[in-house]
Amino acid sequence: MGAGRLYVAVAAGGFRRYATYRAATAAGVFTNTVFGLILVYTYRALWDAKPHLGGYDEAQVVTYVWLGQAFLSTLAIGGGGVEEELMDRIRSGDVAIDLYRPADLQLWWLAADLGRACFQLFGRGVVPFVFGALCFPVYLPTDAGTWLAFLVAVLLAMVVGFGIRYLVALSAFWLLDGTGVSQMMWLAGFFCSGMLLPLNVFPGALGEVVRALPWSSLLQGPADVLLGHADPVRTYLFQGAWAVVLLGLGRVMQSAATRRVVVQGG
Repeated sequence: MGAGRLYVAVAAGGFRRYATYRAATAAGVFTNTVFGLILVYTYRALWDAKPHLGGYDEAQVVTYVWLGQAFLSTLAIGGGGVEEELMDRIRSGDVAIDLYRPADLQLWWLAADLGRACFQLFGRGVVPFVFGALCFPVYLPTDAGTWLAFLVAVLLAMVVGFGIRYLVALSAFWLLDGTGVSQMMWLAGFFCSGMLLPLNVFPGALGEVVRALPWSSLLQGPADVLLGHADPVRTYLFQGAWAVVLLGLGRVMQSAATRRVVVQGG
C-alpha cells in the first residue's frame, strides 16, 4: 500500500470510528441546536441595538451563529479531537508502538483527525445549520463557486486546527499531565476563533491581534468567505501560512520529543 493510500485509509477509519457513536452524535446535534438558539436570540438583541455591527446584517450574523455550532466539534475548538487520545498514548508509553509504525507520526494523526472532522461536519454540524436556516432568516449564497470556496477554507481550517492541537498533545512528552495546556488551548480557541463573538466586532488593537492569530482561521475565515466579507485567495494564503508554520513547529517538537522519549506510565 502506497503512503498516500495508507493515510486515506487512516482518514476513512477515523470517519467510520466516530460514525459508530450514534447516541453521542444525536446528543451533540441536540446540544449544538440548543446553544445555537441561545446565541441567535442573544446576537439578534445585540444587532437590534447596534445594526450592522462588525459589518454584518442580522441575517449574516444568524448564519455566523449556526456556522459556529457546525464547526465547534468539527474543528474540536472545545476539545474532543485526536489530541486527547495521543496525549493518553504518550502518558502510557503506547506512543512507542506508534513510532515503530511504517508511517509518519504527524501525518498519521493528521489523517485520523481529518476523518474525525469530516464525520463531525456532516454527522453533527449539518443538522443544526439546516435547522437554523429553516427557522430564521439567514444569508446563503446562491452561486456554487462561493460554496466551493467556503469548503476549501473549511478544509484548511481543519489542518490549522489540527496543527494547534498537535502541539498541545506533544507537550505531554515533557509534562506529567497536559490537562492544563489543553484547557488554556480551549479558552484561547473559544475567544480567538470568533466562537463567542465575531472577531470583526473586536475594537482597535485587540481586533487586529486576534485576527492575526491562527485561531481566526478556524471560524472567522471560512465564515467571511461564505458571507462575502473576505477574498477567498487571501483567506487561503493566511490559513496556508499558519498551517505550514504550525505543522513545521509540530515537526520540530516531534523530532525533539522522539529523541528523548520519556515513558511516563511504564
